[in-house]
Amino acid sequence: MLPDLLVRALRAAAPLRSMLLCLCCALGLGEGARAEAPRLMHAPYRVGDMRALQTGARLFVNYCLNCHSAQFMRYEKLRSIGLSAAQIQANLMFTGDRLGDTMTVALTPEQAQAWFGAVPPDLSVIERALGSERGSGADFLYTYLLGFYRDASRPTGWNNLLVPGVAMPNPLWRLQGERAARMRLEPDPADPAVKREVFVGYRQIHPGVLSETRYDSQIADLVAFMQWMAEPAQIERKRIGVVVLLFLAVFTFITWRLKTEYWKDVK
Repeated sequence: MLPDLLVRALRAAAPLRSMLLCLCCALGLGEGARAEAPRLMHAPYRVGDMRALQTGARLFVNYCLNCHSAQFMRYEKLRSIGLSAAQIQANLMFTGDRLGDTMTVALTPEQAQAWFGAVPPDLSVIERALGSERGSGADFLYTYLLGFYRDASRPTGWNNLLVPGVAMPNPLWRLQGERAARMRLEPDPADPAVKREVFVGYRQIHPGVLSETRYDSQIADLVAFMQWMAEPAQIERKRIGVVVLLFLAVFTFITWRLKTEYWKDVK
């Protein structure tokens, strides 16, 4: 019989285990997922670039908002990235939503479960939710969106290098084109008798609308928008932080000079 302390620990861990299982299902992870994920690429920081955020908002609305909602973001908040109400309504709103409505989708959870096998996660704060010791959430999203390749064994015809077995197809494939992943077999460091597939590069099957450099830049803009959406006040927060640090530096200098003046005659 297990000790009472161990039993209580297992019971306490049950909600966490369920939450992690739901997260894996939402990201499309299955039993065949690799134990060792590739290194995350560094996402360019463009949250302070209004033009990049506007491009990212356009890509998000056209390619992400069809399945993924952003229920904690209102359309009117997009004014903060330099867009007018008329521009938002004309270019980023395609339904009968009002400017004050949140960015939701018509896709129901039941339809998503039937079509994709998992409900697409909400993307309002996904950038902050995916941050870990491996890298920031922006790094994860950047690597993930650049990691799609054609795989005939998958139901959607697509797979992902970062999240193997993902249920989501590549929504921007027309821009990027179609490519296949080149793998080679190498001995597993943990067990040389076992062979494992190691990624060595991509092979372009069909070209996309954009060049590789331009496409990577567009993905960086999209990730920057999701990074901004997760914390719209971060630019102001960092600006205030710089002012506070400058004030503390000046205050420290004044305090040091006062201390020198007051204690100069103390032996």
